Amino acid sequence: MVTTENRTAALDRLIDAEQARFLRLHPRSAAAWREGRRHFLYGAPSHWMRRWAGGFPIYVDAASGAHIRDIDGRDYIDFCLGDTGAMCGHAPEAVTRAVTRQIARGATMMLPTEDSLWVGAELSRRFGPRYWTLTTSATDANRAAIRIARMVTGRTKVLVFSGCYHGGVDEAHVEIREGRIGLRNMIHPNAVDYDAVTRVVEFNDIAAVETALAAGDVACVLTEPVMTNFGMIPVADGFHRRLRDATRRAGSVLIIDETHTLSCGPGGCTVLCGLEPDILVAGKAIAGGIPAGIFGLDQALAERLWHIVPPVNPRHRQSAHLGFGGTLAGGALAVAAMRAVLEEVLTAPAYAGMIEHAERLAARGRDIIARSALPWHVTQIGARIEIMFMRDVPRNGAEVIAGRQPELETLMHAFYMNEGILITPFHGMLLICPATSSADVNRHGDVFERFVELVRDAGVI
Repeated sequence: MVTTENRTAALDRLIDAEQARFLRLHPRSAAAWREGRRHFLYGAPSHWMRRWAGGFPIYVDAASGAHIRDIDGRDYIDFCLGDTGAMCGHAPEAVTRAVTRQIARGATMMLPTEDSLWVGAELSRRFGPRYWTLTTSATDANRAAIRIARMVTGRTKVLVFSGCYHGGVDEAHVEIREGRIGLRNMIHPNAVDYDAVTRVVEFNDIAAVETALAAGDVACVLTEPVMTNFGMIPVADGFHRRLRDATRRAGSVLIIDETHTLSCGPGGCTVLCGLEPDILVAGKAIAGGIPAGIFGLDQALAERLWHIVPPVNPRHRQSAHLGFGGTLAGGALAVAAMRAVLEEVLTAPAYAGMIEHAERLAARGRDIIARSALPWHVTQIGARIEIMFMRDVPRNGAEVIAGRQPELETLMHAFYMNEGILITPFHGMLLICPATSSADVNRHGDVFERFVELVRDAGVI
């Protein structure tokens, strides 16, 4: 019988062995990491880049399509795709061509280009008629959406779901753990009075939503269509319809963040599932890796905002700051990239191929799990897949917390990197891009099968 102590010790040994193998395989990246620690606050240009299970990140030489080559000359199949920022694939030809052309003509002028007219029309064609604003990230888009919701409602609170992630939005940094509300992942409170600005409930719990909205002080509900940042948590049947009804009754704005669920199709889950957000937000992949985000207001909400801040003042220059925006937002380079993505990369045929590959990858993963009689599961939604080391599909963040096995995730990440596969380093999520091939999918299945053999032979499962 495998005891908890024996299992933990075996896991520790396996992780140590894989990290030692990683060091042997990546001497140049290890040296670069040592040098980086002399210059950067947390060793790399972004502190997120240190969150890989090898003990240090690989340093990239080049990336193309669904593959990355590091400075040690090793090739990887990339299912992380920059945690969705590279969902178009690396260096897609259309984006490269558009960006090269535009940067020679000016990157940013704080003036619109004609490309922006095409982009605005295409966004409404894909997601439904809206009035759009471009930002430099989904974080900025979510912050702006929250500010608008507070402006039009006169309320202060933002309702979010435990385990959510919406970028660097203070109101969304909370979670419920062991029945208590606190901050996620070592986040400092930053002098924010969370009792004054946030309510947090479990995903899929419509009764909790209705109770939270009953006080009449919630400006908006901010949610993904499907939770994708805490493991993948599918939405319960009827939840979105009841959430929409509840927010309308309460007079709260509904903000749907499609940043990750753009992987479900050209119109995201909003079109696929018939959702009706007051504000739709997206970012990351929307401009092929060039920093950009979008948010769009429906007609009714736009008119409420225009009543506060009119859209046109013919006698004076437009000087309303509104508390959001940015000098580089909607710049010519980002707009050119966005047009290329929407016109030539994330097309309906591309999505069909991505989703077909995702279905194949998920099916083989489920088959391996079933043949090994493991208490694990695989979730696949659109072109996104999650391998979770728990028997049942979670309904909310509390079930993820109760069932998640972070040490086993760490081992999988380290083993995968040593075998030439990258997945999202924060949990077991994989993403398919238009350049992902059948061979890439097959290779993942082979590596996952070897991972199962590794942990089984070591007595971990």
